[in-house]
Amino acid sequence: MSHWLILPVLLPLLCGALLITWYQASMNVQRLLSILSCLGLTLLGIYAVAQSGQGGYTLYYLGNWEAPYGITLVLDRLSALMLLVTAGLSLCCVLYACRTADRRGAHFHPLFQFQLAGINGAFLTGDMFNLFVFFEILLIASYALLLHGGGRARSRAGLHYVIINLVGSALFILAVGTLYGLTGTLNMADMARIIAESPEEKQPLITSAGLLLLVVFGIKAAVLPLLFWLPRAYSAATAPVAALFAIMTKVGIYAIIRVFLLVFGAGDDPIFPWVWVWLWPLALVTLVLGGIGVLGSASLRTMTAYLVIISVGVLLAAITLPGEETLAATLFYLIHSTILAAVFFLIADLVGRQREEGYDRFYITSPVGYRWLLGGLFFIAAIGMVGLPPFSGFISKAWLLQSAAGAPGGVLLWGGMIGASFLVLMAVSRAGSGWFWKPEPIAAPLWPLDKVCFSIVAVMLALSLSLAIWANPVMGYLLDAAAQLRDPNGYIEAVLGGLSAGGVL
Repeated sequence: MSHWLILPVLLPLLCGALLITWYQASMNVQRLLSILSCLGLTLLGIYAVAQSGQGGYTLYYLGNWEAPYGITLVLDRLSALMLLVTAGLSLCCVLYACRTADRRGAHFHPLFQFQLAGINGAFLTGDMFNLFVFFEILLIASYALLLHGGGRARSRAGLHYVIINLVGSALFILAVGTLYGLTGTLNMADMARIIAESPEEKQPLITSAGLLLLVVFGIKAAVLPLLFWLPRAYSAATAPVAALFAIMTKVGIYAIIRVFLLVFGAGDDPIFPWVWVWLWPLALVTLVLGGIGVLGSASLRTMTAYLVIISVGVLLAAITLPGEETLAATLFYLIHSTILAAVFFLIADLVGRQREEGYDRFYITSPVGYRWLLGGLFFIAAIGMVGLPPFSGFISKAWLLQSAAGAPGGVLLWGGMIGASFLVLMAVSRAGSGWFWKPEPIAAPLWPLDKVCFSIVAVMLALSLSLAIWANPVMGYLLDAAAQLRDPNGYIEAVLGGLSAGGVL
């Protein structure tokens, strides 16, 4: 059987283990191994998208134990997409870190690789318990990455982050144990089949376990009222770590989509619409709160953290709406928002290193070195984030609003998205004018502009533009992914249909 499907997990795991074991290696060697690992993951992500684009599912049974008895990895269009987005983002972040942050503390690169192993494993696993395991791997690595570099602000933010995620982990294992007691299986496809056939007297307990999982994934995704850890944690982390964290909330959203559309979505009377009743108002309030937070932020890092919260609100509200086109538009917005959030975290660092004081704070109008170059970069990123043409933000929001127009509650989503976009426009206009227009130019920049870091951010903005240029084939892929997600029976048949390991339907 083909073993390539395990490589997105195995490659960063082995790289991280090698870097930990070979701790006396020079920083240049560590950087080289980490970059090669991320480059390999990017190539694997491209191959995964090409493979999933052929249709069907790619399966890998660890130890050749077929489902539901063994651990199964499942690749479909959504998981392949998430692998590619994560790999591309990680490559940009590790290159940026090699120029800035990786020397501020110990073991940056092994921690970075372990987090990638956990993220990729969460996207590929077809097993509920291993979803918990991979969540724990990425969370443990993120705890240390958040504290990387030390300082009081990071320690305070890290304490809150650790505590709330430990509570989430305890609830996660409780929910998984409840579902295992009710179904006798941990394989998600098998669990979906059994839940669809469960007698009526078991339904309240199954629904309760589903709501408990919603709380757990809501903590990871940062939905109200479980979001207050995010602004402090993301704004305290170093720039490349915060940029990588842009994908972290998307792991929670992925888990919500995967678990509730699959495990609770099979049968003639699926359970997930009952869960959506709780998720819909929470998502809308999260969107509104994110917009208010953006307008009231005192620094670009904090503002970007609230931009992440806005994207969470939009994504969670949109997935509760019916229709494959709405779900496809939601996935397009997920790609766009992840790239732009990471860009803003890196721009905050570029600007902060060129100011005499205040770093990325708005209320200190300190001059900025290279203000025309950095101002142009900030202007382009702001256009994309607000949702103006020709960038992917305009296409993603226009497609999402168009697909949601006829859906129940679509008017509320329209109002929330347009209102939040207006608040974002006000916030980025204030930041740009305060940094690049009002202050007097300085005679000579404090520090040379790092051309590599500047180029990395420019490349990420170019990726956002290319997403708009090639929007049509991307939309086609995402429409197929949405159709796949809305058909849980196809997933169940693929995993439990007795195919040989590594087979493709």
